[in-house]
Amino acid sequence: MADVAAGYLPILLFLGIALALSAGFVFLPMLVSRLTGAQNPTAEKLSEYECGFPAFEDSRAQFDVRFYLVAILFIVFDLEAAFLFPWAVTLDETGWVGWAAMMVFLAELGLGLAYAWKKGALEWE
Repeated sequence: MADVAAGYLPILLFLGIALALSAGFVFLPMLVSRLTGAQNPTAEKLSEYECGFPAFEDSRAQFDVRFYLVAILFIVFDLEAAFLFPWAVTLDETGWVGWAAMMVFLAELGLGLAYAWKKGALEWE
């Protein structure tokens, strides 16, 4: 019985450390913000800074769709960057076929950007 309990000791030790670190990562920032005064709301802290429209209004209010268009374009070109790195690393193995496939992919993205630009999705008033 003692041998079985000794076998579980490393697992219990690991779980204890994991729980302590998790609790620290959750509660330590709250404690630090409380001690530094970061929880005091001001007009600047409560203002809209990303979406461009007040967040605490009627949920049925209309707002501009261009915020979503810019976000979608950002995600598309962010994914392009995410695809370029592994492609560049494995270019020796994929050869001309891999190069041609990436050029087709980049051409499609370029056409999409040109279309969005022509439609005025990138213009801001």
